[in-house]
Amino acid sequence: MAEISPPEVRGSLMALEQFAIVLGAVLGFWTGFFTRDIPESASWRIPLAIQLVPGIILGLGCMSLPPSPRLLVQQGRNEEALHALAKLRLRSRGEIESDPLLQIELLEMQVEAALIAQTTANDTPVRNAKPGTLRGELYAWSRLFSSKLRKRTLIGVLMMFFQQWSGINALLYYGPTLMHSLGMQGEAATLLSAGGIGIVQFLAVLPAIAFIDRLGRRPLLRGGSLTMAISHLTIALLVHRYGADWSTHTLAARIALVCVYTFTAAYGVSYGPIGWILPSEVFPLSARSKGVALSTASNWTNNFLIGLLTPVFMEYSASGTFLIFAVACALGYVWSTYSVPETANVSLEEIDAVFESSAGLEDIALKQQIEVDLGLHDLVRRVTRARERSTEDSA
Repeated sequence: MAEISPPEVRGSLMALEQFAIVLGAVLGFWTGFFTRDIPESASWRIPLAIQLVPGIILGLGCMSLPPSPRLLVQQGRNEEALHALAKLRLRSRGEIESDPLLQIELLEMQVEAALIAQTTANDTPVRNAKPGTLRGELYAWSRLFSSKLRKRTLIGVLMMFFQQWSGINALLYYGPTLMHSLGMQGEAATLLSAGGIGIVQFLAVLPAIAFIDRLGRRPLLRGGSLTMAISHLTIALLVHRYGADWSTHTLAARIALVCVYTFTAAYGVSYGPIGWILPSEVFPLSARSKGVALSTASNWTNNFLIGLLTPVFMEYSASGTFLIFAVACALGYVWSTYSVPETANVSLEEIDAVFESSAGLEDIALKQQIEVDLGLHDLVRRVTRARERSTEDSA
């Protein structure tokens, strides 16, 4: 999505990533809820059949989707990249050669590809490791663990680690089971309580998208971590103390349920959206795509572990499960306080200073030289003069 999006909406699409994920989780859960009483196997066949609809749409859409222009540029297929870019930007064949915006965007992609290739070559002991080959890719990935980028890579990987071990997907995957441990009785009550988790998260994401740049990343991470840790700890203590007899301690059960919703709201305004935003901001240009990819791999690896281990933890100890999540959130608070820089409205120079590295500034200097060499600046000046003349003529 980032590779084919127009530059002016790329940031918005990234911020909407978490919104889309939560929306899908809510719709999926309530589909299962409303079909639970349908007789026989239709109760589970209908939800599975509904999932075919977005799958088919995605499959058909991929057939009409052109290749990534950036990938084509990296492979040196610039003419094919231009035609793919024109299709993505809804330009006709006649506009391909005449539209200056297409030419500028294509040149920017060429600049980015040249920047990555030159930066990789400069850091590669073996100079003949060509980009795109297995040897070249291995060296490109190894840059993430060099002294210049190691701290940034650790932030991206740990951000996704703490996002998953906060316990949000354990609640989404095993909501009914976890709610049963809090004394919720009856199928409808359990499902309604678990379904409320998705709704609260969905609502909490909205103000986060609106105010995340104004409030900053670190305050939201710290506040969210602390709130989530306290919520999990409270639940763990209540389950340990009253879990054997919730029926006579209804107030404790309600407090535990409130803590579940409090945790979910705190996650929705902190780890949820920031988990997708922070990794894209800490890496320099030449390592951003691979850095974000590795961070996302950390997300899904830990997601897999949560899905695998939560039932085991719950069988062993319900209170211990919530305690594990409380400890993870507490560690997340310490990590976000002492290791995470503020990236909201922060200049490249300041981010480099935080990481005691000049990787970002070196990328900018090299990028500017490549832009001059490829003629991007000259093209922009010609387009600007042409538009100025057009404005003067119309006046």
